[in-house]
Order: sequence, then structure tokens, then C-alpha cells
Amino acid sequence: MQLRDYQLDLVSRVHDAWRQGYKRPCIVLPCGGGKSIITADMAKRTTDNGKRVLFLVHRQELCEQIENTFRAYGTDMQLCTVGMVQTITRRLKKIEKPALIITDENHHCLASSYKRIYEYFDSHCVGVTATPVRLNGGGLGEINDCLLIGISAKELIARKCLSPYEYYAPPVADLSGIKSRNGDYAPEDIETALAKPHIYGDVIGYYKQLSEGKKAICYCATIKHSKEMAEAFREAGISAAHIDGTTPKGERAEMINAFRSGAIQILCNVDLISEGFDVPDCNTSILLRPTKSLTLYVQQSMRCMRYQEGKTAIIIDHVGNVHRHGLPDRDREWTLEPKPQRAKKNEVSIRQCPECFFAHEPAAVCPNCGHIYKVQEQERPEEKRDTALMKITDPAETALKEKVMKYISPNQCKSVHELYIFADLKHYKKGWAYHTAVAMGMLRGKRR
Repeated sequence: MQLRDYQLDLVSRVHDAWRQGYKRPCIVLPCGGGKSIITADMAKRTTDNGKRVLFLVHRQELCEQIENTFRAYGTDMQLCTVGMVQTITRRLKKIEKPALIITDENHHCLASSYKRIYEYFDSHCVGVTATPVRLNGGGLGEINDCLLIGISAKELIARKCLSPYEYYAPPVADLSGIKSRNGDYAPEDIETALAKPHIYGDVIGYYKQLSEGKKAICYCATIKHSKEMAEAFREAGISAAHIDGTTPKGERAEMINAFRSGAIQILCNVDLISEGFDVPDCNTSILLRPTKSLTLYVQQSMRCMRYQEGKTAIIIDHVGNVHRHGLPDRDREWTLEPKPQRAKKNEVSIRQCPECFFAHEPAAVCPNCGHIYKVQEQERPEEKRDTALMKITDPAETALKEKVMKYISPNQCKSVHELYIFADLKHYKKGWAYHTAVAMGMLRGKRR
């Protein structure tokens, strides 16, 4: 295994940050960008110098996966401890002080268990994540002291490190009546709402229409909901299975292997195949859990975008997460700063008029057409018309491509992303855009 140029660049920038006096940098890289191999490289460099590494994960099932990656890369596992944060925090006095602490899924780092570990060892740290934000949208500045932003998801797609995708969602997803708990939508309310197909569309019908015969991961709200969806797929003649955190390890491995082999087409779950859980042989993501968490949304929607030659990933979003968070490869501005408290006040329930389909805040009368809601309309939203999904596109991206199409020379490109679009339009070889960006001073070249 060898690091790609953008991965080498991030490793170099981490060491630069430490030399400049930063102690806890955070690497930001999209899902599928290779965060595991970057951390394996940093761990190997450390153990090669005879120093210890502590790698923190938040789920037990990720330990074996990380250990296998590190061993394959050549990390000395006698000097590297991979452990679940809940276990490590109880055994601090029994663990030799590491020279380096690596935090997987670093958006969890503000939890008290992580803080206890950082403060106890006071070692150099580095975290990796695709989304350096808390559930409420705030930054990670309480722990991390600098962000190292890597290549964008759009650039990864252009470089054929991620597959291109098509996104389908309803024009508006009605979440009125779904309460919130701990900052996200209550699972049991989601389960009740999703039992009403008139609102959220025909899940199996759209799968057959958009991705029939392709492997799909279906993200559900609760275990009961996931089991029911797996059964519904099977009744429709589509092989499907349910797994969750309580599924025995051996049984879970068998199901995932069956999914990879094609014996199972649909794998239903509740958040399990999200953070760090690698199932690359998947073409489609079916989103049946609305979430306020940008992190959860990005990880679930992009799980089907692992690159395969000729593949176009399909994302079927029945709950309108795209309207809360934007397309998964959207360019986002990251910051370490906390989210202003006033931002929380903007979270409102939305209603959709059954006559003109206008979306608005809850009211007795539609502000667009004047339709007066009846009592039963407010209490029985299942009577609304069937929800149709439509293909979601990014107008800004379309406009940018039209702009770049008019360029005669690469010197007209104003950004790395424009160079990748230019290269794609001209059918240039892989790597051209990167080397041109380096030559134009937009990117730094390889450093070892």
C-alpha cells in the first residue's frame, strides 16, 4: 500500500503543524479519501522510531478492521494499542504513555471520555474526520488547535477515487409531528411516520425503478423498522437481511460476506454501517432515517460511492436529508469556532399544502394559496398525496461546468476544482490536473 499524493501532503502538513507548535491538529478528508491509510502511515513512522501509538475508536467492531490495516501497512503492533475509548479511559494507569494519540472519527473528541485521555497523557495528537462538527453544528476548537483541510469530494470524484452519483429525493419531506431528542429526531417517531408510505414514497418501488439488481445499504430508524424493511424486500422477491450492533460477530460477518458475494442484495441496518464500517461493494444507499447530524448524513449517503470502474452510485433519500444538509459532495466551510446559539432558533417544523404543495411553517391557512386546513388534515398527515422522488442536481456545479467549457487554456482556471473539470472536459489523463495545480501554485507538490 502506498499513499496517494494528497495523502502524503496531509501527513507532511501534520508534521509541519507540530513543528509550528500545534499539538492537536485535525485532518479533514471526505469519506473514501483514505483516512485509515493516512493514520497507518503516521502510526508506522512513529513505531519505526521505537515510540508508542494509541489509536482511539468509538466502536469495538472497528478495532479488528484498524489492526488489520495497520499490520498490512507494516506498523509494529507491539508498540501500537488500538482500543475503544470507553475501555481505554478505564485503564489509563495500565497503559504506557504514547508519543502519539490518533483519534478516529474525530468529531466525537469533545466527549468527556476522550478529554480524560488527552489530559492524562498530554501527548501529541491527531484526529481524522470527514465532518469536523458537533451535532449542533459547532466546531471542535475546545480540543483541536488547527484544521488541515484535504482534497474535496468533488476532486476525489474527478480523480476517480470516488464514484460519481445520482441523487433522488422528494421535493419536500414533511417532518411535522416528529419530535427531537438529544439534538436529533426521535427514532420511534420516525418509525411511526415511515409506516405511512403516502408521505415517504414506495421504498421498494423506487429501488426497483432506480437500482434494481444492484447492492444497496438501507439505513433505518430503529431495529424494528430495519427488520420490517428487510422482510418487505424479501416478500418482494429481493434478497435482504438485517444487522445491528447486537447481531453476533460471526453472524454479522457471514451476512456482510453474503452481501459482497451477491447472495444478499439489500443490507438493512440502524447506523451500524456508517462510521468507519467499510462495505465497499455497494452501489446504492437508501436513506430512511431523517437526521439533523451532518456527519451521519454524509457517512450514510456516501457509503455507496467507493470507486469501481464504470459505476454510478445511486442515493435514494426518502426523508429529504439533502434539503437539510445539501448534496453529499457539497463544498463546505469548516471552522473550529462554536456554533452561535441563535442558529438553533432557526430549526422549525415544515408543512406541505395538499393543494399547491407549498412548504411553510405550521399554520391553519396555507400562505401561498389560502387553503384552509381541516382538523383531520392536521392530525392525519397520511392522507396527503403520494410522495414522488425527483433527481436532485447542484445548480452551482452545472453553472461552473458551463463556465469552464468556455475556457481555451488551463491558465484561465481559478481553482483546483476548475482544473479537474477542465481536465474531464478535455479527456486528459489522470494526474494532469494535480500536476498542473502544483505548477500553478494552487497545491503543494509531494513531500516525504
